[in-house]
Amino acid sequence: MGKKTLSSELSVIIPLRNGADVLDDCLAQLSDVAQVVVSDGGSTDDGATRAHLSGAEVVTGAPGRGGQLRRGAEHARGGWLLFLHVDSQLPEGWQVQVATHINRHDTPAVFRLRFDASDWQADLVAGWANLRSRVFQLPYGDQGLLISRKAYDQAGGFDDIPLMEDVALVRRLRNITLLSGAITTGAVRYQKQGWFRRGAGNIWLLMRYFCGAQPEDLARAYNRK
Repeated sequence: MGKKTLSSELSVIIPLRNGADVLDDCLAQLSDVAQVVVSDGGSTDDGATRAHLSGAEVVTGAPGRGGQLRRGAEHARGGWLLFLHVDSQLPEGWQVQVATHINRHDTPAVFRLRFDASDWQADLVAGWANLRSRVFQLPYGDQGLLISRKAYDQAGGFDDIPLMEDVALVRRLRNITLLSGAITTGAVRYQKQGWFRRGAGNIWLLMRYFCGAQPEDLARAYNRK
């Protein structure tokens, strides 16, 4: 069997809700991907229109990232799926890293995390995220989850819940590889609230989830931050 290529194997799924201001940059990095699916959750800006004009396939439905990701995956045709946040920028050479992984492994993978901010607080929060991913096998969705269709289906896919959909799925996966490249994600929410306050709040929400709190209650608390 020949080597798998991005053009034949990969579908990228992007959940969207009022992210038109960063969507163009996100889509620009995916020009050689076989299929890009934008799963819109009721945007009131022109993001869905921009996605359609760019050549992406757009699916629509109720807001809520878990449900949006699930609908996007149902629409995807690729043997491998990459779930990507709209405010994330993939690292230079990401295509080689992804192609190498899918040719050598059948396990899921994520990128390392960095923020689009150059200060020690951003480095510290990103360092914790990468440590959590490597040691505890608990990456978050902003690290770009790369997973085969087979593994995704076996794990039951994303739950249609408003928060912790990424945690719920990765806890059902095994042997998640941490790729060498670092995905760059937006730091705006951290900068507005304060790096340590937001970081501690996220850890508190995670602990509540592990203790059985309902995702709907956690989402309300998250959106108040």
